[in-house]
Amino acid sequence: MPMVSASLARFRAFIFTTVVFIFSAAISPAGEKQLVEVRSPNFRVLTDSGEGQGRRVAREFEEMRAVFATGFPALRLSGGAPLLIFAVQDENGLKAMAPEKFKTMPAKPGGLFVPGPERQFAIVRLDLVASGSYAIVYHEYVHSLLHLNFRWLPTWLDEGLAEFYAHTRFEGEKIYIGAPPREVNYLQRRTLIPLETLLKVSPYRFYRGDEGQIATFYSEAWALVHYMIFSPDMEHGKKLGHFYNQLQAGEDQLKAFREDFGDLKTLESALYRYISAFTFQSWVTESPASIQEKDFSVRKMSKAESMAEIASFRLWNRDESEATPLVEEALKQEPNLAVAHEEMGFIYFQDGKDQDALREFHRAYDLDKQRYLSQYFATMLAGHTDTAAGREAVRAGLLETTKLNPDFAHAYAQLAKLEFVDGRGVEALTLSRKAEALQPSVAGYHLLSGQILLGLKKEKEAAEHAQWVAERWESSDHNEAVALWNRVPEASRPVGTTIVEELQPQSKSAEGTILSVTCGEKGRKDVSLQHDDEVLTFHSKGAQAIGFSDTIWYGINHLNLCYHVEGMHAVVRYRPPIGNEYTGDWLWIELRDALPPVRDATHDHDASKDSPAKKE
Repeated sequence: MPMVSASLARFRAFIFTTVVFIFSAAISPAGEKQLVEVRSPNFRVLTDSGEGQGRRVAREFEEMRAVFATGFPALRLSGGAPLLIFAVQDENGLKAMAPEKFKTMPAKPGGLFVPGPERQFAIVRLDLVASGSYAIVYHEYVHSLLHLNFRWLPTWLDEGLAEFYAHTRFEGEKIYIGAPPREVNYLQRRTLIPLETLLKVSPYRFYRGDEGQIATFYSEAWALVHYMIFSPDMEHGKKLGHFYNQLQAGEDQLKAFREDFGDLKTLESALYRYISAFTFQSWVTESPASIQEKDFSVRKMSKAESMAEIASFRLWNRDESEATPLVEEALKQEPNLAVAHEEMGFIYFQDGKDQDALREFHRAYDLDKQRYLSQYFATMLAGHTDTAAGREAVRAGLLETTKLNPDFAHAYAQLAKLEFVDGRGVEALTLSRKAEALQPSVAGYHLLSGQILLGLKKEKEAAEHAQWVAERWESSDHNEAVALWNRVPEASRPVGTTIVEELQPQSKSAEGTILSVTCGEKGRKDVSLQHDDEVLTFHSKGAQAIGFSDTIWYGINHLNLCYHVEGMHAVVRYRPPIGNEYTGDWLWIELRDALPPVRDATHDHDASKDSPAKKE
């Protein structure tokens, strides 16, 4: 999928409408028996099918990780969002974990993968052991590794690499890398997408609604990567490696592609012959001797823990209605269960009950001093940034978060904003660079550095950051980059370069501060916006989308337009109504996170009575 990091579009495959089931059905099968936890050196697997199956799944994930550790020793393989793997017995187990998602799938897959900046989840079915059964899970796992290491990859390469490694086969002591997917036979019967098109487009946008062409895009991307890795003409991957480096250095993709791979038409013909050969190589390597299932730790979890962990999966999938009864029951059975208190904190937060959320986060952290998310959310909810003392307390809490999880990029972004507010721009830039390095594929961290550079009067560098994001990202990320670009004095921008916003057809836009959001029945959300000297009112009608700056402190995982957005900078795209009773029907709201102004002692005031929801 394309890397659109500030838009809800990135979760389109994972966020789904929830239906409240009766309690026993909602938690089956884990509610009927306790889960078994298997811990390997790098993964945690929870299963309802016994330790043997859990050990096998953990070993395969360790082997997949080892493929990258061996082949790419410089690659970062662990990030700030821990991965929790559920291994369920069969299709019914998958259905019980994600009932509504399961209904909408055109086919019943071997698993699911849910990415995210705070937590990641995978579900695999144990009744499917044939080669390729877990391809959808491994595909997304590979994406997560790529996005930890590369600032940006064109969609064809991002998807082609994920497909290439997704079909890795584990057979006894052997690992087969680059094995062809079944879909390659489909590709041999299709007309190839011209390379000039393949290199430029996002398939879900360009071929919207054409599932055949989308499937062709993925298969052709796999074939192109396979060819670049195995073909002698491509120096067995050396040209591809150089191309990577060119992209990360900021080189234009098409220019770098032609330099490394030659004429597009010539390569297109060679790729067609390669696909038509009907045979494909693969690497064969031994499973690392260091990965031994017998060394993995195993324990049987309590029913309360089992319910709480399933609830965490549902909560991060926006299934609050199904997560809540599980968390409540877990706390009844085990009142001192830290994970359940943390989840209840997030439930309260997403319902706008900030004081209740703060209490639960404090309780979770008191019970388990390793719960960095509870510590982080408690810090941000309780903190006040209108005084020097308040900012210092928040700073101390954020530093504690980074000790608990040194790879949690979001904490460094918030620290960067605090440093900037206190006039320490150089220190702020160092921290924002740290966030960029930890999550290089997140557009918002690059834009944060761009904003800080602009504040430091390094205007040309700020323009470079804005241009980099605008030329590579879509939707609200792109538009946020354009907003930064427009703040840079024209004399400091590259000569002859023009960057414009992405706009909704036949729409208008208004920029300002959100005064209120009124949430009614059937998902209705009416928005009032302070725009210059007037208040504009927008109603919701039909389909809407929300863009969201990556640096907003509570993150996209916990976005609820009904809460925590008052006072936030926003751009509203809308269509005018027939009458004059209100301003328009909003189509798209982009929530922005501009740097607050630098403060001094004369700006500080006693914020002890402010609401904890009022943040920078």
